[in-house]
Amino acid sequence: MLPFEAIKAGTGNVFQPNETNRGRSASLVCGVFLLHDTRLNPLFAALPPLLHTSVSRPGGFLSLSGVADLLVQEVNRHMLGSGYVVERFLELLCAESIRSHIESSSDQSAGWLSGLRDPVVSRAIAMIHSQPGKNWSVKNLARQVAISPSRFAARFTSTLGESPMAYVTKWRMYVAGRLLDNTQRSIDQVAMNVGYESVAAFSRTFKRHLGLPPAAWRKREQP
Repeated sequence: MLPFEAIKAGTGNVFQPNETNRGRSASLVCGVFLLHDTRLNPLFAALPPLLHTSVSRPGGFLSLSGVADLLVQEVNRHMLGSGYVVERFLELLCAESIRSHIESSSDQSAGWLSGLRDPVVSRAIAMIHSQPGKNWSVKNLARQVAISPSRFAARFTSTLGESPMAYVTKWRMYVAGRLLDNTQRSIDQVAMNVGYESVAAFSRTFKRHLGLPPAAWRKREQP
């Protein structure tokens, strides 16, 4: 047994894979992904605290195993620029792991991932995400997915666990927070970008969802 701390400290790994010990060897690759704008991010909120996936599971996600194979090959090549390429493969491995989790999840409870699997709800989500500032209503969302407003509202709410307009508002506040953090647009402009003609109404809604008024949010010390 070799403590992980010893490997991190630079002690040689006696279990490092090679041509003669593949049957009893093990490799550990660690990485850290720094996530920004996670407040109200629906994907981040939908992920479990620990996401476990296997590239060797029967019927597993082919893209995931392909990326893992390419990563191993690149680690073993020790060529010029390998560090940069390995970092990109790790990003792909993370993305494919999340996609594999979404595709293989058997959880049928209401939530964002269930919404992605529903063809009607997922189309509505895509429209809301692509045009957060549009004058959305249950009626015009239902028209876009070609079902009645009452059926759409019931299907969206039962699948996602919140009403269509509650989701629209939450997504608008997420987009507004990103705009305040990453652009120099005025608060008036941000409010208009996410569908609010009244800055006062926008500020009240923003504070209710993110805990601070827009101006204070922009001035806060970010982690």
